[in-house]
Amino acid sequence: MGKTSQQYDQIIDKSASLFEKKMKDYGSAWRILRLTSLTDQIFIKAQRIRSIENKGVQKIDEGVTSEFMGILNYSIMALIQLEKGVADQADMNVEEAMLAYTDYAKQSKDLMEAKNHDYGEAWRDMRVSSLTDLILQKLFRVKQIEDNKGKTLVSEGIDANYFDMVNYAIFALIHLELESNV
Repeated sequence: MGKTSQQYDQIIDKSASLFEKKMKDYGSAWRILRLTSLTDQIFIKAQRIRSIENKGVQKIDEGVTSEFMGILNYSIMALIQLEKGVADQADMNVEEAMLAYTDYAKQSKDLMEAKNHDYGEAWRDMRVSSLTDLILQKLFRVKQIEDNKGKTLVSEGIDANYFDMVNYAIFALIHLELESNV
């Protein structure tokens, strides 16, 4: 489990660094996005990954690694939006955004460690394509919950699905990093 924790932290460090740089470039313009827009952004990225996996070729130079990183970061943005609500303008500075990012990254890691304990790190035997499919499944669930105005009868809420997407994206990124080091 120590290895997973270390790999997880390395991925979070990379994604947080990218998030911080984009905050410095663009500010918190993403704060005006409604949750449905963030869901659709993640959906576009997951669909592109699946398309590349199915076709085995891509025409745009950005690979799937950057798309999984985008899924991770957009999912954390969605968690922040769930907590803070949508803003009418960019209303967070870099420090505030990074504090919120770090908090949700920690909550995601805590969840991952609890689930890894129970599931025995089963994700290590999964294919990246299965992680892609699970992210897409979570997105369809989120879209349905959004269409139901956030109400569920017996299912977990939107936040749980975003936390799972963070973790699935990190697992995929760990797999891709291991593959590139072979």
